Amino acid sequence: MAHTETALSVIQILGWLGFGLMCITLWRHLPMARLREDKKVQHLVFGTAASVFVLWLFRAGIHPGLDVHFLWLTALTLILGLRFALLSALIALFGVTLIGKESWAMFGINSLLGVALPILCSYFVYSLSFHKLPRHLMVYVFVCAFLPGALMMALKMFALGGYYFVDGAYRWQVIVDNYLQLIPLMLFPEGMLNGMTMTLLIIYKPTWVYTFYDKYYLQDK
Repeated sequence: MAHTETALSVIQILGWLGFGLMCITLWRHLPMARLREDKKVQHLVFGTAASVFVLWLFRAGIHPGLDVHFLWLTALTLILGLRFALLSALIALFGVTLIGKESWAMFGINSLLGVALPILCSYFVYSLSFHKLPRHLMVYVFVCAFLPGALMMALKMFALGGYYFVDGAYRWQVIVDNYLQLIPLMLFPEGMLNGMTMTLLIIYKPTWVYTFYDKYYLQDK
C-alpha cells in the first residue's frame, strides 16, 4: 500500500539534502555570464526546459508515483552539455511539480534519480564514446543518443522502483507488476525519440548541439 502520511520520510529528507548540494555545486560551476549574455544559450536552455515540461505532462500509470513518461534527457544532455542540461531539466521538474503532476515531497528524489542520474550517465556514455570509439556520425547517433536514451529510461525506472520499495511505499510485487514490467515497452520509443532528435538537429541545426563537432564527425569521413 502507498503511504498516506504527509510527513517526509527519512529518504525524502535525504533527497532534499542531496538536491540542495547539487544546486550549490551546479551554481558554483554554471557559466552564468554565458547564460546572461548569450541569447542563443538562453533560448536553448529555456526552450528545451519548456519542451521537456510539455513532454512530461503526458504520462500514464495506475498507482501514484508509478507512472511512465518519456524522458528525453539524453538528447537534452547532448544539446546543452552537462551543466545546462541539469539546469533545464530542473526547471522542467519544478514546473510539473508546481502544477501537481509530481509531489513536493518527492522533489528531491525526482531531482536526483529522475534528472541527475540519467543526465550524468548520458554524459558519461558520450564522454566514453568520444574518447574510446571512432568519431563517426553513426557512432554519435546510435552510441551517444539512441542506446543511452533507452538505457536511461530503464535506469530511471529501476532507481525509482527501488526507492518506492526501500521507502515502504509499495510492495515489490506491486512495483514489478505496475511499473517495472513496462520497461521493455518504453526502451525502443525512448531510444528512438532521442536518436531521431539528434539526427535531425545535427543535420539541420548543428550549431544548436553543444557536443557535436563537424571537424570530428564529418570532415574527412
